[in-house]
Amino acid sequence: MNADDLCFAAATAIARRIASREVSPVEVVDAVLARAERLEPSLNIFAVLAAEAARAAARAAEAAVIGGQPLGPLHGVPITIKDNVAVAGLPMASGSAAYRDFMPTSDAPVVARVKAAGAIPIGKTNLPEFAHKVLTDSPAFGVTRNPWRLDCTPGGSSGGASAALAAGVAPLAIGTDGGGSIRCPASCAGVVGLKATFGRIPQEQPDGFAGFSFVGPMARTAGDAALLLSVMAGPLAADPFSIAAASTIAPAPARGDASGMRIGWVEHFGRYRTEAEVAAITGAAVRSLEARGARVEELSDRCFEEVFDIYVVPATTNHAARYGQLVAGWGERLSTSLRDSIRRGAGWSAVDWQRAHDKRTQLFRSVQRLFGRFDVIATPTMTAPPKPIDAGGSIATEMYAEWAAPLYPFNLTGHPAISVPAGMTSDGLPVGLQLVGPWFGEMRLLQLAALLEEIHDWPARRPISLESNDGGTPAQPKGTR
Repeated sequence: MNADDLCFAAATAIARRIASREVSPVEVVDAVLARAERLEPSLNIFAVLAAEAARAAARAAEAAVIGGQPLGPLHGVPITIKDNVAVAGLPMASGSAAYRDFMPTSDAPVVARVKAAGAIPIGKTNLPEFAHKVLTDSPAFGVTRNPWRLDCTPGGSSGGASAALAAGVAPLAIGTDGGGSIRCPASCAGVVGLKATFGRIPQEQPDGFAGFSFVGPMARTAGDAALLLSVMAGPLAADPFSIAAASTIAPAPARGDASGMRIGWVEHFGRYRTEAEVAAITGAAVRSLEARGARVEELSDRCFEEVFDIYVVPATTNHAARYGQLVAGWGERLSTSLRDSIRRGAGWSAVDWQRAHDKRTQLFRSVQRLFGRFDVIATPTMTAPPKPIDAGGSIATEMYAEWAAPLYPFNLTGHPAISVPAGMTSDGLPVGLQLVGPWFGEMRLLQLAALLEEIHDWPARRPISLESNDGGTPAQPKGTR
């Protein structure tokens, strides 16, 4: 296996080959770091590439293998961490110049868990400022580009993570999703991204009771996503919803078919229309499950019609409450779109906020009723293919409301949702299919994702423009760090 094949190998295969001493952690980490360093000028994946620390961890992992020590399920496997998730000893700017010097002294719970399982963080991936949009361009670190076509976005806000996966820079990534920020980039880059049930993967976020943001696994295959989920999931005393989500998760999706599975297919969300080519690609993907025994039925429900009007209130209020104090000191050094969202959020009243959460509860109950009729809801992940890198995408805009219309409803309801590759447009851009399940239905979604991989052989595809270096213009230079 040459270095590039090793870079595109599944995490499950890498872990297995390390445990059997067919390949060393040092060899794996050296391969992915060499690829990262070669592609970084074109893609701009990282806020911080932690090469020295990763190589030291790889040497320690190799010593553990040689010494016959017990190995975790991710022993020696490279992983990237989004730069709004704390890694002790590495800066955490969250995409903002205002936070460039912030240095966490401890790992986030999910980072501690993946490290304990043996994974090796190789760097912090780029995101838009405070994860406020579904494109990835940062005042601190510049624009991240899509490996499939460099003039397009890899999505956001976990765009550095999705670009790394698609480019073969790491087989696993930790992302976050406050309104589609795992699933959007998964769709744009042709990878797998899972937003688990609210509480399944714990967080220590400021709002433990009315939140809508999730941390979750991203990978190139459903099996890898399941493995990473099994490591990240589990209760945490500081997260009240995680305490009720104490059941364990299998490290791989169950094998089988979709016999008897009732799938509700939503082509358009409320007033927003899915582009014809995207609708055709995703519709064909979900219909392909009929050959494996699923029953697919068109679903149109009024509960999805005005969801953005609910979502935008807590989303922009969040920005105003948490980042509004930065405006006075940082002004135009903050993203224009973030400042716009802060202004909008500051204009809502407490009554507006409470009404939005009452409507959120109504939406949850409506979706719960749908799961009395269906086992899974399927939708296009995005209503259109990947956008140009300068398309905007703030969660406070109509562009976001339309493009991400299938995503943010399930942040509000807390249902698990996964984006899996569905196919390619005529222009060679990836398109994702979203599968949504009942609470704690992650393994059902991962099983269907694995079936789709088997049917369409998606993991075998790799971006070719990276090898010929003819996919577009270089990324913006990043700051000095």
